[in-house]
Amino acid sequence: MASLGEEADSYEAKSVNNIAELNSVPISLEVKEEAEAEFPYKYVEVEGLRYKVPSSVLASLKSIREENPNLKTFKVKRSGEGMNTRYTVIPLS
Repeated sequence: MASLGEEADSYEAKSVNNIAELNSVPISLEVKEEAEAEFPYKYVEVEGLRYKVPSSVLASLKSIREENPNLKTFKVKRSGEGMNTRYTVIPLS
């Protein structure tokens, strides 16, 4: 067993990236859910990294796909901070 100090020294905080950090997002990515977190969230994995997908992005993407069912990729722009964060979904192709 490790001591509290050893555990603290080796501790790495888990972090989740945001889908807005990706330059291009294919709609074919599988959406997964982290249900064990304090605040459950949906995410996609790209090159072994998790990217959180806010529900507002899913809602916007749904509206866009109703008008353009052949959409293959999109980008997300994030503005604001905290509770004032807004996401804009931009169709790419």
